[in-house]
Amino acid sequence: MSVHNVVKRAALALVLLGSTAVTAPLLATSAQAASEISVVVNRQPITTFQIRQRAAFLKLRRVGGNVTQKATDELIDEELKKQEIRRRGIDVPDTAVNEAYGRFAAENKMNEQQLAEVLSSAGFSAEAFKDYIRVQMGWGQAVQAHMRSADRMSEQDVVQRMLAQGGQKPSTTEYTLQQVIFVIPDGQRGALLAQRKREADGMRGRFQSCDATYTFAKGLRDVTVRDLGRVAQPELPPRWKDDIMRAGNGKTTPVQETERGVEYIAICGSRSISDDKVAAMVFQSNDMEKLGQEGGGPDAAFLKKLRDEAQISRR
Repeated sequence: MSVHNVVKRAALALVLLGSTAVTAPLLATSAQAASEISVVVNRQPITTFQIRQRAAFLKLRRVGGNVTQKATDELIDEELKKQEIRRRGIDVPDTAVNEAYGRFAAENKMNEQQLAEVLSSAGFSAEAFKDYIRVQMGWGQAVQAHMRSADRMSEQDVVQRMLAQGGQKPSTTEYTLQQVIFVIPDGQRGALLAQRKREADGMRGRFQSCDATYTFAKGLRDVTVRDLGRVAQPELPPRWKDDIMRAGNGKTTPVQETERGVEYIAICGSRSISDDKVAAMVFQSNDMEKLGQEGGGPDAAFLKKLRDEAQISRR
């Protein structure tokens, strides 16, 4: 499951709001002034203000029951996720968060300002929702990293999975990839972004082959070309995976804005591969698709492990 789908499902009730009455706005200054520490998770505090704000978000998502208790539990889990994200050195760029926020607004037939107003009127905020999105994105990466390091399938596991599927060995596509980055220096994004996007679109529109890219790039300023080598479909970077699979052999992905500037991926070639290593990779990828599913999954098991090992003090 993609991070976007996790976020979309979590806040799906937003599309149902319309003219429906929502919780009255919170006055942030007075609420924060009256805030006290309610829970400490591995020495990190969670305040009563955070709990009230998260309770408002739960109501927006049409979650019933004791929303204060559920908000507290959700914030404890979220703090554990944040700590694991930091421990693994995972950085979710602002550009990715803002893109997800804007996409969510558009899919719910709102602009970003309208979405901010809906959130604010319910006692939440646009920035708090973006923080929520950032955690979901970082947590997905953390769980995948954990699964790759801790849950490598043995040869016997692979054979048993294949037998359960009728003895057929799965195959996948292996792509040979090239990354083209139009660098934007720090502090110049606002001035150069539109120009660099036009330059990148112009270059990808004239794409002929990965060999020719180097020659073409020599005449351009601040353009970096990287050969990424062969990458199997289950190991494609999540940010680029869908675009690479849609583009196909000998094509390029659309341009994306990234923390480095703007960039695209060229698909130099592709082929079908099938062996024991590929089988393990495909099975593990299928397991990762269960991330975020209701009723548990590999992420739920990992979160329970973190919760069991944590020092949580409720006041």
